[in-house]
Amino acid sequence: MVIRVVRLGSQRTKDEGTRIGTVRRPPRGVPKTEFASRNWYDVWFPNLAPSLETMKFAHLAETPAQWAAFFKKYRAEMSTPENNHAIELLAALSHQSNFSVGCYCEDEAHCHRSVLRELLAEKGAALKK
Repeated sequence: MVIRVVRLGSQRTKDEGTRIGTVRRPPRGVPKTEFASRNWYDVWFPNLAPSLETMKFAHLAETPAQWAAFFKKYRAEMSTPENNHAIELLAALSHQSNFSVGCYCEDEAHCHRSVLRELLAEKGAALKK
């Protein structure tokens, strides 16, 4: 049993399980009834997405220092008790079920999902490399 960290909208892998969208907003122009069938996500969980302010910060990031500042801001947001509990829950569930978490960004290195991967690993999650 593992968590996969994926790009939303990408082709699903065998045994991926439930796909969780950790994004602030649903995909544009896609009817809600088609989110799963178009490989976006099965369940929307915006709690683990960056805040609007932090997202805007990421959209402006160009230098390694700016990306590092974005990752630091996102990590701080995820340290709240509510978000920390959600990450702990997903980490625990990863030992009993296959599922994935994801975002729309093309490059995981410049996306909050890279930090989410680290946070899940820190909580002992079983992660697919």
